[in-house]
Amino acid sequence: MKKLMKNHLSTASLALLLLCVADLPGRSEVQYAGIAPYQASSMRTVIDKRPVVHADGIKFGAYDPHGDFGAQTNVTTEALFLPWEDVDLETLRVADAYAQARGRNLLITVEPWSWDVDWRLTSDQLRRKVLRGDYDVNMRAIAQMISQLRSPVIVRWGQEMEDRSGRFSWSGWNPADYIAAYKRMMDIVRDEAPGTELMWSPKGEPGLDAYYPGDDYVDLVGLSVFGLQRYDELAYNKHRTFSEALKQGYDLVSGYGKPIWVAELGYEGGDAYMRPWIETATLKQSAFPNLQEVVYFNDRDVHAWPFNLGRPDWRVVESLAAN
Repeated sequence: MKKLMKNHLSTASLALLLLCVADLPGRSEVQYAGIAPYQASSMRTVIDKRPVVHADGIKFGAYDPHGDFGAQTNVTTEALFLPWEDVDLETLRVADAYAQARGRNLLITVEPWSWDVDWRLTSDQLRRKVLRGDYDVNMRAIAQMISQLRSPVIVRWGQEMEDRSGRFSWSGWNPADYIAAYKRMMDIVRDEAPGTELMWSPKGEPGLDAYYPGDDYVDLVGLSVFGLQRYDELAYNKHRTFSEALKQGYDLVSGYGKPIWVAELGYEGGDAYMRPWIETATLKQSAFPNLQEVVYFNDRDVHAWPFNLGRPDWRVVESLAAN
């Protein structure tokens, strides 16, 4: 079995938590050769599109590998993504120190694969090995490190499990198998790092209910909400607002009675498209009484979008990688 290795992580700016998805082997441009990068609308004057954080509104967090939110004081949560193979877990200590210095919680998304495509298994191979216990040692090593951190920690394992696009190796499993795998991993977290909160995080699509592991294994529900102007035009023949993009997933999970987060938020387009997202993402709305926090995904998307739209750049300030 492959063991946790100390390679493949960018260390250029560890103090800024550069557990950066797009810069790692297997998450590079080469996967998307031939797909032109998405170009934002020419009707664009917004230089910094970060959400307005309303004083009496929803809490705000960020996945921020570029450090654009480093000096912002009203950020509650520092999010990061972690593969459970070929990773140096000592980087979690750096993340912990960074969060501690800013009074933030840590939301750790554990992705059950390697970020190096050469190490990845097929979906069925991964499913069988996880259920057999081959990766218990990987998850236990992560949980043991979490137990040594000083920041409050939320663990999000195997997100967007109901998605059928092929984006993730663990998505689209038989629901019973996914639930068994999720419980197995979260039992390890509870055993090694008591007090860690558990986030179950579907994408927000119909069918997610079949993957719900039960109230005892869910402290928080996390959804993914992204708005891309050109995609909306092609897929919906209109421009969706944040509220419209959130509603389907929110309605599907609100019955669980759990606090709901937008665990990944991003938007991109022209000024008229983005400004409503900027203004309302952290605004309390009566339609979403259980919405507790939104976490901005401050980087370029890892995967290409449909309609040959390439990899949208969600970063709040324009990045050179998008050009």
